[in-house]
Amino acid sequence: MRKTIIYNLLAAVILCLSCYSCSLDEYNPSAGDATESSFNTWSGLLVQCYTPLYDQLFSASDFLYVSETGTDLWLSHNDNDNTKELYYYESLTTSTNPTNKLFKQAYSVITTCNSVINGADQVQGGDSADINEMVGEAKCLRGYYYLLLATYYGPVTLNLESAGATPDLTPKRNTIGEIYSQIIKDLTEASAALGVTPQGGIACRVTKKSALGLLARAYAQGAGEGLKENGVSYWQRAKEVAEDLITKGASYNAVLYDDVAEVWSDNNNRNNKEALFFASGPVSGESDSWNYASKSNKLFSYTYCDPNSLPELCITKNKQNYFYGRVNNNNFAPSRYLVHCFDASWDKRWENSFTTAFANFSMVQPGWMSYDDNIVTLTAAICAEYGIDPSHVGEKIYPYADVNATPATFGGNQYEASVWPKGVHTGDVSKLEPTEKVYVNPYPLAPDEDRFAIYLSKDKLSAAEKAARRYCCINIDDLFASDGRYLKTTTDWVSRQGLNNSGYKLFPSLSKFNVSHFGMNYGSNLQIKQGDMFIMRMAEVYLIAAEAEQQLGNGSKAATYLNVLRDRAVREGATKHDLTSATEQDVLDEYARELCGEFNRWALLKRHHAFEKVLPSSNPRAAASFNPSIDYYRPISYDFLSQIDNAEEYGDNGYGQTGKSGLKGFLNK
Repeated sequence: MRKTIIYNLLAAVILCLSCYSCSLDEYNPSAGDATESSFNTWSGLLVQCYTPLYDQLFSASDFLYVSETGTDLWLSHNDNDNTKELYYYESLTTSTNPTNKLFKQAYSVITTCNSVINGADQVQGGDSADINEMVGEAKCLRGYYYLLLATYYGPVTLNLESAGATPDLTPKRNTIGEIYSQIIKDLTEASAALGVTPQGGIACRVTKKSALGLLARAYAQGAGEGLKENGVSYWQRAKEVAEDLITKGASYNAVLYDDVAEVWSDNNNRNNKEALFFASGPVSGESDSWNYASKSNKLFSYTYCDPNSLPELCITKNKQNYFYGRVNNNNFAPSRYLVHCFDASWDKRWENSFTTAFANFSMVQPGWMSYDDNIVTLTAAICAEYGIDPSHVGEKIYPYADVNATPATFGGNQYEASVWPKGVHTGDVSKLEPTEKVYVNPYPLAPDEDRFAIYLSKDKLSAAEKAARRYCCINIDDLFASDGRYLKTTTDWVSRQGLNNSGYKLFPSLSKFNVSHFGMNYGSNLQIKQGDMFIMRMAEVYLIAAEAEQQLGNGSKAATYLNVLRDRAVREGATKHDLTSATEQDVLDEYARELCGEFNRWALLKRHHAFEKVLPSSNPRAAASFNPSIDYYRPISYDFLSQIDNAEEYGDNGYGQTGKSGLKGFLNK
């Protein structure tokens, strides 16, 4: 049985052909030539090196679970057991699907990268400058994939051989130092070879700033392993690369937006200046290239709650919600720590990261749903059920948005939302207002607001303050039990609130993956929205610079980098809250505010050896199960171990499939 799947990673691991939901093997316009030395075929191999980025890593939930859960930022909705292995380190094994898949996805195209790099000298045709730059692309991508493997799985096998060799079924691990040395070499050489603009003008291809950003990240992650380069700490190297990218940003075309709201504007999604490296989603519209791309991004549905849990107030059923989308996977609920990280009185990253006010919508523009169809009239029963003061009986809650349905030849209808101005109740589409990001709600929500049905308030509202509003108000802190876990049952909620409704099913909803813009919908499936996905953006470089300076003992210099991010997040009219010196906790907190949900947190806590410190107060269920002798590494893939002949020698990182961990002797620097 083992021989029925081709594992084509010499001295390494498996090439798992089932990794891709839609592979470029199915459509590769650059690979029409029969010989690998042909420029067309060789360049087609390079295209394949990008395949896992959007096809799997940044459109399926698996990598989000591996990279963000089990940390201080996220808890499972209603403290449920969904993916408890990763949220809470309960029963995590080599066959846990997300960790098993990530291992295979990261390794799946490394030999393809190797073939591009090793075969460049034999390429026939093509311009030599283009070939050199494309080799740089392959090195950048190989460095990235190995950084994933080293971060999450520790010392694995370093393979630099091309595809096509006889599989080695007795692979050996390399030391963590050897792996990072290769990562640094690849990214350094890539940064020298790559141009400032993407090769061929294709925006999603890596450039010089991509390689430099990843190099800074790699140095920071390796610093957490205690690594040095020629006797110099990796923290110093991280500082140098990050500061170079910041000070020479214009020459690298590396941009930090002046206003954090611009980062998340849907208008900027397809051409985001802050992106250093991104996974390109399929573009609905008139091009048939849409047919050849993976159409599977449901991440927004995992990070949103379902406001239809309160059906008397949000009256459009989930499957027909053309405004929010079909949010039926709701599981990523922010921890109390993450909620409290934001001081929303000045920091507009709060509403630019989380949707906390939920509304109904109309579809007047396409003629599908009149303005009056989704007006809610408050009755005595509704007010009693949701704790709305009875003085509001007879008042109306009006739609907040109107959703158009614009046909597209490829991708189906495109659902773009505009906003009904406050106080305008005519249903006249000429009054609609466009918005940069429709899921960014007004903050704070005004007491006389009549377009929202539910409000999760970060600030604790008194009974009198709630009574002044016609919408259901829930204090976010009331969603948590005393130990910081989410309330689990209706009984818990009734005991806390004295109201028999389903308010406990709600939570502040990460809006970073939710989009409402032409070209980003898959019209026949409201679970899917297809915007481009950040892999790294310029804000992270400022965070790395601050992190490295703080680790090197320069707290005041670290603060200057954090303050750049804090200053651009200050809401109009608010006072700046600059730091004079930054502690390690200040750095961790700023990462949380800026990058929550962006596939970063687990790696950050690992390199700071911070799990034991942060989990007890932020994620007590995880703290109870976290085993520092094992859980600083994810389990080696079950599928990989089942295919090799020396599984016992290789080890599974301590998770019980093999008798040995396999780590001994490979953590030396």
